Amino acid sequence: MKTLCLLALSLVLSSCAGYHLGGQKPAHLANITKLAVPTFENQTLEPRLSSVVTNSLIKQIQMDGSYQIVRKEDADAVLEGVISRVDRSQFRSVRRNVLRTSQLQMRLVVSYAVKDAASGRAIHVGGTSGMSYVILDSNVQNSEAQALDDAAQRVATTIANEISEGW
Repeated sequence: MKTLCLLALSLVLSSCAGYHLGGQKPAHLANITKLAVPTFENQTLEPRLSSVVTNSLIKQIQMDGSYQIVRKEDADAVLEGVISRVDRSQFRSVRRNVLRTSQLQMRLVVSYAVKDAASGRAIHVGGTSGMSYVILDSNVQNSEAQALDDAAQRVATTIANEISEGW
């Protein structure tokens, strides 16, 4: 009876032996714990977009908890990024006038690289885009700014997932 109980107990305890809490970093980023994220380079004409994207990414990485965000001097690696394009396209038109836009689709295109802090060698290179939709109202600039914030959040979520989960 004792051996049966011990056998059952060992099976129950060993059934989840391969699992652990926390994220599973990609193999090439496994030894990185401290990450610096300088302000992304903005190659578009949108003002303040680089700080919006960078701040969204830092918040997302901090929420994930896979990396500690530090200054460049204290980092194991540096995540550098470039905002290359902001595309706007008509998503919906006014019902009786197809030339007049009622809803825009905005797409934010970003490329990034995780580089070794000591050597500057690229460890991980990637690119992504984030889309958002905006219903045009009387204040078009405010609507577009909100859509860019949303697209930046989507980009940040994708980048954080790629460097912390590998997908």
